Amino acid sequence: QVQLGESGGGLVQAGGSLRLSCAPSGSIFSINVMGWYRQAPGKQRELVAQITTGGRTNYADSVKGRFTISRDNAKNTVYLQMNNLKPEDTAVYYCRVEAAMYAGWGQGTQVTVSS
Repeated sequence: QVQLGESGGGLVQAGGSLRLSCAPSGSIFSINVMGWYRQAPGKQRELVAQITTGGRTNYADSVKGRFTISRDNAKNTVYLQMNNLKPEDTAVYYCRVEAAMYAGWGQGTQVTVSS
């Protein structure tokens, strides 16, 4: 089973930036959508951003204008550039990949924004 590996989380002050990356451990064919979700303590997991193979993007209202999702189709890698981070962005961030014969989650990476 292909696993998704995330990196780039950490501790940052409010107003700072982080870049998350997610890459699979093996080949995934016919990827449709790649995305990022997050889950804060005591809250449900929510969509942050997603991107289709054709490059169409969708963002949560709370991150529009601050976060940018991108992907490298050749590497099946998805990125999340997070700028102007706020304390309310603190959460575990999970990548998600949906393909014709695969759907999976990463293990999660912690993002903590201090005020």
